[in-house]
Amino acid sequence: MQTLVEIRDICKIYNPGENEVKALDHVSLTIGEGEFVAIIGHSGSGKSTLMNMLGCLDVPTSGSYFLHGHDVGSMSDDELSDIRNQEIGFVFQGFNLIPSLTAVENVELPLIYRGVGKRERQELSEKALEKVGLGKRMTHKPSEMSGGQQQRVAIARAIAQAPPIILADEPTGNLDSGSTREIMDILRGLHEEGRTVILITHDNDIAARAKRVIKIMDGKIEEDYENVSENEESGRK
Repeated sequence: MQTLVEIRDICKIYNPGENEVKALDHVSLTIGEGEFVAIIGHSGSGKSTLMNMLGCLDVPTSGSYFLHGHDVGSMSDDELSDIRNQEIGFVFQGFNLIPSLTAVENVELPLIYRGVGKRERQELSEKALEKVGLGKRMTHKPSEMSGGQQQRVAIARAIAQAPPIILADEPTGNLDSGSTREIMDILRGLHEEGRTVILITHDNDIAARAKRVIKIMDGKIEEDYENVSENEESGRK
């Protein structure tokens, strides 16, 4: 397995000085291409800060982050923006859909910013919505859809241009149990297609659906283990 993510001795400090907060405390971590990883921790554990590092949304105070072998710390803002646009599909708890746009228009929006032509972006968006089971809801606006359907639109938006990494931050946090199962099945399917899925969660039951679990507490990695029950379940399929 090729190494995708390598974090070396990363620290992230907010408010340096007397009232400083060490959100990440000498964290080192390697994630291989095609892994399905859950990063779990309570509020304030550092998991969201770690997600921001992995997603190139923030930079560490010290330490190094290598993505595909490239030192992220040496990249310009434009290069970081290119990585976020081309390498990473983000899924957030809050959906972040534009209320006035239809499902297909919401999925198309980031493709417009990436300079994808009209016909291609429409084809990519429709294909992504079909993949998440919304082929018949493409012209519906967010207010006409359930929370689970809105999150599926958000996932379609994240995967439309087939980024190799899916970074999902509490993607089921606002959903009922039925919608949660649907979203986790979609993420599992993306992993089985070969995508790297990194899931941020506070929920042990959600983390149990991943192949590998990384527990973070007080800015440090407390545990990092293969999810044996999940691997056995996959092997029986």
